[in-house]
Amino acid sequence: MTRVGLLFPGEMGTLVGAAANAEVLWASEERSKATATRAEAAGFRDIGSVGELVADSEVILSVCPPEIAEEVAAEVAAAGFDGLYVEANAITPARAERIAALLPRCVDGSVIARTGLNLYLSGEPAEVVQAAEIFRDGEVNAIPLEGGVGAASALKMAFGGWNKIGMALTAQAYAIARAYGVEEALAGEGVASDRLVGVGPRAWRWAPEMEEVADLCAGVGLPDGIPRGAAELFRRLEHRRDQPTDVEQLLDDLTHQG
Repeated sequence: MTRVGLLFPGEMGTLVGAAANAEVLWASEERSKATATRAEAAGFRDIGSVGELVADSEVILSVCPPEIAEEVAAEVAAAGFDGLYVEANAITPARAERIAALLPRCVDGSVIARTGLNLYLSGEPAEVVQAAEIFRDGEVNAIPLEGGVGAASALKMAFGGWNKIGMALTAQAYAIARAYGVEEALAGEGVASDRLVGVGPRAWRWAPEMEEVADLCAGVGLPDGIPRGAAELFRRLEHRRDQPTDVEQLLDDLTHQG
């Protein structure tokens, strides 16, 4: 059975890792109790340190906060990893290309969970096939994309911007409506508030992702103000990390800044 090292078992990474047709390893060193609880529940084998994980893994799957994606890849490269590295973070194509340059074999990946759990993959065709095979007939749909490293990341930036900026706009709309007591009328026009419940616990991840979207927009000649505004909005909610948050609490956080 293929040994897959998972960096790191966050909410999304755990879902992807649990669907792999493989023995999934993870490194508990310097990880939180919440991470350890998720990894244990998913049946992943704790290998101790990242160095030990690199030594024991044939494939490494990186699903980590985007701001540390290059740091994580550099650590893996420095440890001498010569297997297949699947870079599955919400980062710009340029960053995915820099990461690929650090490692002998790298596939660009993006995880999108709107309908099912899709893992888009791009890069060298044979390596894409190897990565996709790990998820054959499982709960993750591994979908090859035309193009090299960068294509999957571009798709994640496009989808993530559309999806999460939409949630930021919904939060903004309800904050305005609440200030004037017209929330029911807003809901009557089809602007649903129920999707806001999940924003608070995830905002700490979404703020840096929106900065990645903004950087890509600037790089391709698009205005970058919209994703940067969404990043600022999500930063106001970062202290809600992994905490259930109702809509009223979320709106309080957005509007009561001191």
